[in-house]
Formats: sequence, structure tokens, C-alpha cells
Amino acid sequence: QVQLMESGGGLVEAGGSLKLSCTASGLAFAVAWFRQAPGKEREFVATISFGGSFPVYNKSLKGRFTISRDRDKNTVYLQMNSLKPDDTAVYYCATGTIGTSRARDYGTWGQGTQVTVSS
Repeated sequence: QVQLMESGGGLVEAGGSLKLSCTASGLAFAVAWFRQAPGKEREFVATISFGGSFPVYNKSLKGRFTISRDRDKNTVYLQMNSLKPDDTAVYYCATGTIGTSRARDYGTWGQGTQVTVSS
């Protein structure tokens, strides 16, 4: 079974940028990013197909966040710009057969990486 490892989280000031990476140990089809803030439900961020041609975003985040993938490196990225304190959360990547916005459609998850945005 493929394993996922997130990296790139950290502490950033509001208005700053971070780029998260999700590296798979093997073949990963659709890959998505979700996030979960303390006391809140897990929230869909973005997903990308195996070919990388059909990214789908949480509409509230589109324009600030960009998902991309490098198939040669088995890595999916999440570029986050103009970060806000409300973006503070643990960010998870997940892989599934098809890309949807539903967490239940993804069978393999990484352990998450903390993103903290200070005001």
C-alpha cells in the first residue's frame, strides 16, 4: 500500500506563503489536500488527477492556493499564498482512485503537517 508523507509546514506571518509537499512511496492516483483546524471538521482544500490536468479547489480558497504534481518525483505540491490566520490548521494529503472533495473517497492519508499563520 502506498504511503504518503507531508512536509513544508511551519509558522508564517499573515500575508506570507508556504509550499507544502506530499511525497508518495509509490503510485498515487488522485491526490488531495485537506485541512483540519482545532475544533473544526476536516475541510477539503484541493485535489488533482493522476495526469495533473484537472485540479479542483475549494471555491473559497481558489486564487490563493495552487495544487500541482510532479509525477517523476511522486510528489504533489500545495502552494499557499496570502495566508491568513484562518488558514491555521493541520494539512493532510490523501490519495484515492478518483478525485473528489469528500474525505471518505480517499483511502490513504499522510500524518499531516502543521501550518500556523500569525496575525
